[in-house]
Amino acid sequence: MPVPSTTPETSDASEISETTGWRPLVACCLGTFLLMAYTAVLTVALPAIGADLRAGVGALQWVVNSYPVALAGLLLGAGSIGDAFGTQRVYVIGVAGFTGATLVAGLAPDVAWLIAGRTAQGVAGALMFGCIPALIGTVYTEARRRALAFAIWGAVAGASSAVGTVAGGLLTGLLGWRWLFLAALPFCALSLLLISGLRLSPSDRGHAPASPVKVDWAGTALATTAVTGLAYAVARLGSTTARDAQVLGSVAVAALALAGLVAVERAAAHPVLPPGILRSRRFVAVLVTSFAYYFATFGALPGIATWLQVSVGIAAFPVSLLLVVQLGAFIAASGLLSPRLRRTRASWTLGATTLAIGVAAASGTCVALDLGWAGLLPFLVVSGLAAGVVSPALPILTLEAAPQGSEAAATSAVNAVRQLGLAVGVAVCSSLTARPDAASAARALGACAVVAILAGAAVVVLLLDRWTGAPGGSRTHT
Repeated sequence: MPVPSTTPETSDASEISETTGWRPLVACCLGTFLLMAYTAVLTVALPAIGADLRAGVGALQWVVNSYPVALAGLLLGAGSIGDAFGTQRVYVIGVAGFTGATLVAGLAPDVAWLIAGRTAQGVAGALMFGCIPALIGTVYTEARRRALAFAIWGAVAGASSAVGTVAGGLLTGLLGWRWLFLAALPFCALSLLLISGLRLSPSDRGHAPASPVKVDWAGTALATTAVTGLAYAVARLGSTTARDAQVLGSVAVAALALAGLVAVERAAAHPVLPPGILRSRRFVAVLVTSFAYYFATFGALPGIATWLQVSVGIAAFPVSLLLVVQLGAFIAASGLLSPRLRRTRASWTLGATTLAIGVAAASGTCVALDLGWAGLLPFLVVSGLAAGVVSPALPILTLEAAPQGSEAAATSAVNAVRQLGLAVGVAVCSSLTARPDAASAARALGACAVVAILAGAAVVVLLLDRWTGAPGGSRTHT
């Protein structure tokens, strides 16, 4: 965030923060709640959606995946779009688009319309997500108020997935899956009402920025294409009806887009992802952790929820309560353990916690022994605790690891990779649980274990003192 100065723009922001109170923060928290809740709200609703819309396993994968894929693909460029056109203005456009997309999803006559609505939610959500931190930082310039605002926002973000999982089970059981979307419309309207009419950033108040920000449209488009191609290939790879040509074609498109992204970013005056950012081993370690812990912690949950409902015979709402065990452990660790580990070496914070998630997922494979839902408890508790430690540390470690001047790009990249980890994890695990039985659930958890253990070991190696140097390898996050 920029350091407050005595410029007219800063004076305006200080005046706004005193006159608007906490209204902008409430609007941002509502938007964040919606964004994060929709990563989890469909977890236990897939059997009902499949039965109602006559959708197969492959289509249901994209009902879940289309949202995080679109969110991850556009997130890299969303921050610069907000800087160029005004963060408040872009946030309002994002909320309006998210509202319309949510209505489309709630009224979808078939699975294609539902996937389209979810994709549009991801596009609009990226615009919202890319602007929220800047909005909070611009409005609340006094150090204590800013710290409190970000603490409240972080707490809302952490609790949103848990609330989304419970709400998903409750609404699906009582009113039907469509209310997972229709019930969100009043919250969308309230966020739009709270943020509209205010002038929160210099560009939105008519002040021209000192140096106009240019959007790297080519880089954003290529990043989106690469993410989408990779996610589609993974989803098709596990389908019994997939053709090799489709998988190979998707991989080829993703590879070409990635190669084009590297070439474009090297020549771009304002690259969405500066090429030099990947030269930092610490930053690469953060990226690996972001992908792996989201993949391994949350990727298997939709398949597990389907197995529990279809084969074990547990209703949607009790399943959601069971899965909240993991999210409850996540929240508890975020609040209790994470502050105590602020001075722990990054190799332990990132590497050891990722390894712990892998071990937890490996323990979950015991469900193949017909232990039912009880066999999931060690995985849910330990993975939730480990993820709760690493998640709050990631933003701080990201800023520490990023080269000077690339902090915004680094934060966007980590958030994008985290959403990509969720999308690929859901695709892989849903493919492995196409037949909803205990053996399939065990295979999905085994895949999560392999990814997390390999990633954790790689992170430890990346952060060894002999590679990073003594100061870098032992750097702490305070």
